[in-house]
Amino acid sequence: MLDSLLSPGAQRVVDRVSATGQTSAHGLLVSFWTDESRAHAWLSGAGLSDELVDVAVGQPGAAGVVEVAAFVESARRFASLEGRSAEVGTEHLLMAACDFDAFRDLLAALPLDLDQLRQKLHHPLAEIATPLEANIQLRPVVATRGESVSVARILDAAANRCREGLRVVEDYTRMILNDRHLSQLIKEVRHELSRQLAGFGIERAISARDTEHDVGTSIHTAFEMQRPSVWSVVIANLKRVQESLRTLEEYGKTVDVPTATAVGNLRYRFYTIEKGLCSTQGAMERLAKCRLYLLVTDSLCPQGLGPVVRAALRGGVDIVQLREKQLDDRRVLELAKWVRDWTAESGALFIMNDRPDLAVLAEADGVHVGQGDLTAHEARRIVGGDKLVGVSTHSIEQARQAVLDGADYIGVGPVFSSRTKEFDEFSGLEYVQQVASEITLPAFAIGGIGVTNLREVLSAGASRVAVSSEICAADDVERVAARMKESLLAKHA
Repeated sequence: MLDSLLSPGAQRVVDRVSATGQTSAHGLLVSFWTDESRAHAWLSGAGLSDELVDVAVGQPGAAGVVEVAAFVESARRFASLEGRSAEVGTEHLLMAACDFDAFRDLLAALPLDLDQLRQKLHHPLAEIATPLEANIQLRPVVATRGESVSVARILDAAANRCREGLRVVEDYTRMILNDRHLSQLIKEVRHELSRQLAGFGIERAISARDTEHDVGTSIHTAFEMQRPSVWSVVIANLKRVQESLRTLEEYGKTVDVPTATAVGNLRYRFYTIEKGLCSTQGAMERLAKCRLYLLVTDSLCPQGLGPVVRAALRGGVDIVQLREKQLDDRRVLELAKWVRDWTAESGALFIMNDRPDLAVLAEADGVHVGQGDLTAHEARRIVGGDKLVGVSTHSIEQARQAVLDGADYIGVGPVFSSRTKEFDEFSGLEYVQQVASEITLPAFAIGGIGVTNLREVLSAGASRVAVSSEICAADDVERVAARMKESLLAKHA
């Protein structure tokens, strides 16, 4: 019976995802995109592409499933609001999909213009119909006293959950991650939340609290009582904050729409903080043992690229970046594949400079971009979520932004003058100190660093360094690399 309600395009979308009787976030996105329909046009207008669909399908999570019948029924309700109850289009299916957390999270993880998509979702009538004049007097629905009390209870409970979740996450960034930057951002969200809650009259809502008779206090699952690691505590509370903000936004619309809108914006702001926190945590784990980073250019290696890289790896270099600005792409890719083999043999990481496309072709571990190159976001779209993306930074503002952009590590400098690269200005040791005191994301001090001045850099707070000519031009490459690695490890002994 449901089939008769669907437009041909909507029927095709449903047919693709209904083989098992359930839909998934991944399946819905692929089905919408495959069909040349109104939903496809909306998603395309928001910036979705074939490449981004491939990226989305490769992402973990978003595995929540929804019964097809319930999904179509939800879409039918959206259609009925437009006076089109006889036909459900793909746009209504998309509206229904965006009511599912897994689908919304999948879209939020992609570089889309979600504001444009939300505008279309919230104002579909503006595009498909011309309003008719009617002499009808409409009166707003007035909530009953009982409904008002119930909404107050919901807002009070959601506010408590949100504040508690924020505090749990902030305690982690402060006392375990020791990240001043992220701690400050979370604190600002807490304060902004308190300001917005006043618009809901949240203090008065306490009088509606009825914890003693709240059926939810006695409902528990085995999963929620399991916390196998400290990080699992953080993940659980990140989601608790987002869910609570959503509850505050939705029920708050019945109390004060501007405040509800502000809370919705706060939720999007917290998504960015979550991205920075998760990127920092993942990078710390992946780069925990990486201290010495070598940047190599074939023409700057008197002994040749191969002998220098292999000797440096024996000396303890953890990461090798190939930086070639003058060679043609074919030659750069050839060198990259050699470096990939050498680093793989020694268990080191290999990074391509500037070229995410060649990083993919050479099967590198990641790519490094400068302030004038592709952004971290753009590079990530090319190399994917599993590759490392490093970003050169020259000021604390750039470093903070790199964290929120999801960079896996940053270059910090230039600290001193360098024989391999000219700079008009030097960030110096003061910038190294700023980063060390504020940001936990792995940071490699760079620029003219060598054996003779390494102690100054370490004293400024650096624990990782990137070098080029000091090792590449050395007579005994392995010995110089070993000396620098020994000094770096001694700081953490």
